[in-house]
Amino acid sequence: MKIAAKTSLALVIFAFLAACQPAPYGLASRVAAKPYLQMPPRADGKIPVLLSQTGVFSDTAKRIPSKELIPYDLVVAFWSDGADKSRWIALPNEKIAFSATGEWRFPPGTVFVKNFDLLTDGAGASPKHRLETRLLVCDSAGGVYGVVYKWRADGSDADLLEGSQTEDISIRSANGEVHQQSWYYPSRQDCLTCHTANAGGVLGVKTRQMNRSFTYPSGVSDNQLRTWSHLGLFAPGFKDEDLRSFAALASAADASRTLEDRARSYLDANCSQCHRPGGTVANFDARYDTPLTRQALIDGPVLIDQGIDHPRVISPHDIWRSIVYMRANTTGDIKMPPLARETIDQKGMQLLKDWINSLPGRAVLPPPVISPAGGTFAGPVEIKLMSEPGADIRYTLDGTVPGASDMSYEGPIKLTGPAVLRARAFKEGFTRSITEQQVFIVGK
Repeated sequence: MKIAAKTSLALVIFAFLAACQPAPYGLASRVAAKPYLQMPPRADGKIPVLLSQTGVFSDTAKRIPSKELIPYDLVVAFWSDGADKSRWIALPNEKIAFSATGEWRFPPGTVFVKNFDLLTDGAGASPKHRLETRLLVCDSAGGVYGVVYKWRADGSDADLLEGSQTEDISIRSANGEVHQQSWYYPSRQDCLTCHTANAGGVLGVKTRQMNRSFTYPSGVSDNQLRTWSHLGLFAPGFKDEDLRSFAALASAADASRTLEDRARSYLDANCSQCHRPGGTVANFDARYDTPLTRQALIDGPVLIDQGIDHPRVISPHDIWRSIVYMRANTTGDIKMPPLARETIDQKGMQLLKDWINSLPGRAVLPPPVISPAGGTFAGPVEIKLMSEPGADIRYTLDGTVPGASDMSYEGPIKLTGPAVLRARAFKEGFTRSITEQQVFIVGK
């Protein structure tokens, strides 16, 4: 009995001592990088024509990072047409100017590395397609410059691009269907469209994005801020217990966070580089650090109304009058962001839609469906209008906005000549729909 009691006491003491030990850090130490690696201090310097000449990878074909590179990830990634991204930072023997909110400032000679890969086989039978590796360099003048290296088909190396390019890539879905997806390789000037001085030059690498657990190559998982602080990368530094006071964005899949948090986090990651004070001419501030009541998001006025009545940045319970949703949910001329986006982020749009619909407000009628769609027709054509059950559809054929006193749709409309057909739905107890329009050229 005495032996058993002593054994139990020893186990309790061991467990207590183990619990008192701090959790392991993701990285025990790091190697300070040579400033700029093999890149020039300024964009007008001689830039290596091959990725293998930049000092980024110790084995370029296998994409094994150089020992100076520190891997990291973000809570919410910018939408890049469904590409998978892997990220590293090469930091000289200097400190990052840390801030719990807003942007960090990085010393000259810091290099950020990002790989872009695309899954081209939905069945997972083929490896991901290597697209490009982008480098963002903190230059000697206090700014940044970016370069793009496009991977060769054999994966042996990647070539420096002098300008932008677009490539069509074959994508096979899980059911075997094949479609083409366009991929846009940005130019150096394109990089500066988003990586502006007003946004701090470096995007993403900030407290609210880095405040997450990351599994390092050693297999150890740790909060990235905690590991970087342990490595002495920050000035000023902070204590481990300070982490609890730092904000963190919410990923779209994090059901423990509110819809509002997740939607605002999505807008922060995808819009805040431009939509902030001193940025684009739009009125709203997409930064998560800005309280919602001061963001001018919900019921915020817009500068460009897109031809709809009562548009708002976010119109509560009304996706059709929410201009942010409208522009993010298209690949047309009004798409946002306007650069390097060829597809729609369906999961992101569902998140925004769910949040908008969760906001208090009257039920809203969707715009009527016009079938067939507008276009050129050799002879007369019959047009059908469809809406919610019980809705009254009013329409015009001269391009004017239909009101409650205009023609009521009661059956197919026969067009024998050119017309600008506009339709709107009305129903008691519902907010009327926005106007739907199609242009028909008949008999030409």
